[in-house]
Amino acid sequence: MSEMSRALMRPRAVLTVLGVALAVTVAPAAAARAADGQVVTTIAAGDRAAALSYWTPERIKQQGEFDGLPPAEKIGKLWPGPVPAGVGRLFFTAVPGGDESCTATVVPSPSQDVLFTAGHCLDGGTDRNDQPITMTNMVFVPGYDHGKQPHGMFAARAFGWSDTYQGPSSALDDDGVIAVDPVGGKHVAEVVGTQDISFDKVTGPVDTTMLGYPVSQLAHGEALVSCTRPATLETNSAAADWTTDCDLAGGSSGGPWLRNFDPATGKGTIYAVTSRGSMDVDGVTENLSGAELSDAVRALYQRAGAL
Repeated sequence: MSEMSRALMRPRAVLTVLGVALAVTVAPAAAARAADGQVVTTIAAGDRAAALSYWTPERIKQQGEFDGLPPAEKIGKLWPGPVPAGVGRLFFTAVPGGDESCTATVVPSPSQDVLFTAGHCLDGGTDRNDQPITMTNMVFVPGYDHGKQPHGMFAARAFGWSDTYQGPSSALDDDGVIAVDPVGGKHVAEVVGTQDISFDKVTGPVDTTMLGYPVSQLAHGEALVSCTRPATLETNSAAADWTTDCDLAGGSSGGPWLRNFDPATGKGTIYAVTSRGSMDVDGVTENLSGAELSDAVRALYQRAGAL
C-alpha cells in the first residue's frame, strides 16, 4: 500500500493538504518578502466586503458536497459539546484552483484580531506551470457548526508567514497568522475568546487534543472533529515535527494541537497546528504531523498584532 505525505487542506478534487485553497479576487497588495523576515499580504477594504458577500450559506455547504470525499474518520470523533474558545473554520478561494477550507484559532494579541493556522492555508505555492496560486476571499467563522455561525463571519484584512517557510511542499515552519476585521465594533477575541499559545520547548510524548473541520464522509466539514492522542517529536536535518496517528482528513489543516486541555473550560495551550498527513491509496489519513514552533514563527506571532 503506497503512502502520500500531503498538506491537509480540504481538497479541490482530492485531498491535497489538510486545508482548502483560497481566492476570488487578488488582494491589491501582493505578498512581498519584508526585511523583518515575514511575507505579508494586505487585503483592500472592498475585497474584504466582497469576501463576506461571496461566502453564502449555500456556497459553504457546497464545500462538503462533492464526489470522492475521504472515508469517515475512525480515530477522530465528532466534538460532543460547544466548540472550544476561538476555534473555527477558515474559508477561502485558491486562484487558480477553487473554494477551499482550513481550520484556525484565535490567539492572544494586542489587537485582539489575530488567528493562528497553517502556512499552507495562506501560501498556495505555484501551479504546474509555476504560476503563483493566490489566496483571497478569506473569512473566518468561529464556532461553525452545521451551517450555524453563532458569532458571525470575520473578514481577513491581512495574513502572513515567516520567510523560512518554503511553501506547501515544505514542512518547516508551516505556520501562519491572520488579522481579521472587527464585527459590530467588537474584536474576535472579545467575542469568542482565545486559546493560549506557547513557544516553549517541550519533550514528548505529549498528551494532545487535536481539533479540526475535516471534509470527510463523517461530517462533510460541517462539524468539529477531535483526536486525543499522544504526540512524539521527530527531527531530521530539514525539520522537527510532532506526529500522531490521528486520522483527520483535509480541512483540518491549521487546527490546534492543544496540551493541558481542560474539557471543563474548553481551554488549552497550542504548541503546534496540523500541517501534513500520510494517506493510503484510498485517501485514509494514517497519521498527522505539525511543525515544532520555531523562533522564526515566534517572531511572526509577536508582530501579528500590528497587521
